[in-house]
Amino acid sequence: MPINTGFNFEKQQVIETSKLMIISARTAPKSGGVDDILTALITGEEKDSLAKVMDEIGFKRGIKGWNRDAQNVRDSDAVILIGVRGVKSFGVNCGGCGYATCEEFNKAEKRFGQDFKGPQCIFKILDLGIAVGSAVKTASILNLDNRIMYRVGVAAVKLGYLPEATIILGIPVSARGKSIYFDRKV
Repeated sequence: MPINTGFNFEKQQVIETSKLMIISARTAPKSGGVDDILTALITGEEKDSLAKVMDEIGFKRGIKGWNRDAQNVRDSDAVILIGVRGVKSFGVNCGGCGYATCEEFNKAEKRFGQDFKGPQCIFKILDLGIAVGSAVKTASILNLDNRIMYRVGVAAVKLGYLPEATIILGIPVSARGKSIYFDRKV
């Protein structure tokens, strides 16, 4: 029988746990039972492309946190993307989007700001938060190191990953002796 070290299994299990994180995001409760959540698992060259775009944004904006987070993405085994179709209204006229009614929101021009398209329906954004929370809960239960990153989502939008999503959050994941996502220096 060959000897399989833990390292051989760790990389495989990171991917398997990432898949379970995506299931957790998919099955998370949604407003009115309407699922506008989008997910993807990113590895290899596509993951490295995320880091490259994050570096470019960091240099352009003069914010070192982008470059620190880009290095985290490079050092990660995979990245989970969770996005939402946030420009679809929920239909309750709550005003959370900045408009008095959903009809006004629906008629409003949807356009890109610096990072994402807006305005967004607050219920869709809440659904995104619940889906992300469910995914990282699964990672925590299964001891997979992770960190929710806004900047990863911005790079994903710029690369056209999850093209229907108006907001994306990224969750880099890894399994090391110590989490690479904390005690970080800018």
